[in-house]
Amino acid sequence: MAAVQGGLIDTEEEKDIKTEPSSDGCGNNNANDGRLHNASPGTTSSGGSNKPAAGAAEDQQTLLAVLQFLKKNKLTESVEILRREAGLSEETDDPKGLESSGAGSGGVGGNADAGSGDANSLLSRVSVSSSAVSASAAPAPPKAVVAEDQPDVNVVLSAYSQQGDPALYDVYYSGLKRFIETVLDCHRAELSQVFYPLFVHMYLELVYNNHENVAKAFFEKFSGDQECYYEDDLRILSGLSKKEHMRGNETLLDFRTSKFVLRISRDSYQLLKRHLQERQNNQIWNIIQEHLYIDIFDGMPRSKSQIDAMSGSLAGEAKREANKAKVFYGLLKEPEIEVPLDDEDEEAENEEGKPKKKKPKKDSMGSKSKKQDPNAPSQTRIPLPELKDSDKLDKIMYMKEATKKIRLGPETLPSICFYSFLNAYQGLTAVDFTDDSSLIAGGFADSTVRVWSVTPKKLRKVKSAADLSLIDKESDDVLERIMDEKTASESKILYGHSGPVYGISFSPDRNYLLSSSEDGTVRLWSLQTYSCLVGYKGHNYPVWDTQFSPHGYYFISGGHDRVARLWATDHYQPLRMFAGHLADITCTRFHPNSNYVATGSSDRTIRLWDVLTGNCVRIFTGHKGPIHALAFSPNGKFLASGATDGRVLLWDIGHGLMIGELKGHTDTIYSLKFSRDGEILASGSMDNTVRLWDALKAFDDLETDDFTAATGHIHLPENSQELLLGTYLSKSTPVVHLHFTRRNLLLAAGAYNP
Repeated sequence: MAAVQGGLIDTEEEKDIKTEPSSDGCGNNNANDGRLHNASPGTTSSGGSNKPAAGAAEDQQTLLAVLQFLKKNKLTESVEILRREAGLSEETDDPKGLESSGAGSGGVGGNADAGSGDANSLLSRVSVSSSAVSASAAPAPPKAVVAEDQPDVNVVLSAYSQQGDPALYDVYYSGLKRFIETVLDCHRAELSQVFYPLFVHMYLELVYNNHENVAKAFFEKFSGDQECYYEDDLRILSGLSKKEHMRGNETLLDFRTSKFVLRISRDSYQLLKRHLQERQNNQIWNIIQEHLYIDIFDGMPRSKSQIDAMSGSLAGEAKREANKAKVFYGLLKEPEIEVPLDDEDEEAENEEGKPKKKKPKKDSMGSKSKKQDPNAPSQTRIPLPELKDSDKLDKIMYMKEATKKIRLGPETLPSICFYSFLNAYQGLTAVDFTDDSSLIAGGFADSTVRVWSVTPKKLRKVKSAADLSLIDKESDDVLERIMDEKTASESKILYGHSGPVYGISFSPDRNYLLSSSEDGTVRLWSLQTYSCLVGYKGHNYPVWDTQFSPHGYYFISGGHDRVARLWATDHYQPLRMFAGHLADITCTRFHPNSNYVATGSSDRTIRLWDVLTGNCVRIFTGHKGPIHALAFSPNGKFLASGATDGRVLLWDIGHGLMIGELKGHTDTIYSLKFSRDGEILASGSMDNTVRLWDALKAFDDLETDDFTAATGHIHLPENSQELLLGTYLSKSTPVVHLHFTRRNLLLAAGAYNP
């Protein structure tokens, strides 16, 4: 801070200007002090004059009050510096016995050149030192010296530290608006990004300082200029007209404390900076410095469409650094399991060539099992559960079914089997299928979880302990014998939650079921006894979603408390807590390699978290509404997301870029699913349709390079209609869940709305 343009201030003088933070109510000013010192050198070419800015008479009076106060406390060097910076003549000030050391002449010249004539700027600079001095050297408040009704200096300063003249907010904002509307087209789109965060912060500042009528007029005048995708935020904002309203609003608290990120080219930024300096517009410059993070890049400015594609989230775009971390998106090497051929297969396909053809088919499904993917994490990066014999049998079944899997594509679309929940007066809120498609579970608003068998095989409980002791444990059919035939039924109801059930997930081995609820708990249910084994308590508010890891054992939950938690089934406390979202976490998904977790939020961002370190390694912005659906491609390279804006966005995880936009749905997208080989993406929506998209074509046309990743100059092709392979309309059933069977039949589910 001692380094100021034009020279250095001696350390003694620096003590007078930069002191430790005060605790007398001017705390806000501490940040301003440092910020304005940093900003002032940049303001060199603005005014350059030594005379005070043509501010209101009160500004002059306040300056005099500060000078008198400093003189009273024998802070002569500070008086000298302030008088020179403010351009006040000795006659105006009439100082007595000033000791001019001359040590700070270089600094003074530099500051004068730095366009520091604006009174607000000066007040912000001095307020910390003067308030700190008053706290230490002069416990008694100074008497009014300029005007009889002059308030206490500290009160004046604290008021100025919070904001400028409320009447000028309109003038400042209008001036900036006129300037941006007159710049070249190539810069206008980028600079227009500052309108929304500035508008919100200026409005909040007016409300915070009890200028209710001015704030209302300001809102009515400029709210219509904001982008349409901020409508919902503005509606909430319009209801906040008093300081008391702000205290309970967490979203706005976050908006005020977190920095709104704008990505702007260097040329556009220089234009904006020069304009604000020339106009001495410190009010707006302060907000930009304090509440905005401007991510400057070298190169051509972005177009309106490129900016619109990435904007819309509660905190602006993601910083470029946020998406630079290395992500191991490859798949783990599969355990090598010999697949015995069925007798039927050998008889039916007795030509020699057939089995040989089957193997490459299986390899294409699991080519990862033969060769380690260079982008994959090491097998031991996170501890994964060992495969049990039952898991190995299941893998064998999976591989056998994979040989009979239908190859999907634009010419061979999947059949869709729709499960409609009729008379679901309890209110269906969540659905899940087991991986082998044998069971379906529904979560309901009446706090129950219901499980159905999709196959002719009925659901049975395990026998009681007394009956189990009589069973021969060595017999081959012991797993059949332990089941109690008397309990066989097509469905089971699980009671335990005390609020609507919003998320459910089957474990990969089909032995367990997770459910998350409004009651703030996640429950683990046994599908052997159909009873609750554990209630995981960590969230204090509703838990909107939960999901098992593809390898079992771990699971993720996210809810209204804006924190996602990673759990293990045998720990009653979370292993990791992922904090960073500014609003509710509405959906959660594990990456196929279990090393990463994706969370979608009402703050309109998607975050990718590293399970090992707990760090956020990707932030994706671009949705214009809360995100309700996430799906990873089977190869782990891509992520698809769906939101209330009716758009499906496609993301390249490795480069951290948006690579596609699929438009067609007219309502919230609640479910996304890739086919088993990743050629088809299915999307289900509240508009009662299932749409199929050509994922292979969407990903094959990609041209991602380091420049695009560095600057965000993404060119999204307008090819939604080319990629749309089919639209399937239900009679009146919103699509809540989608699932591809192992043979690529598409299952859809939802509750019929009569």
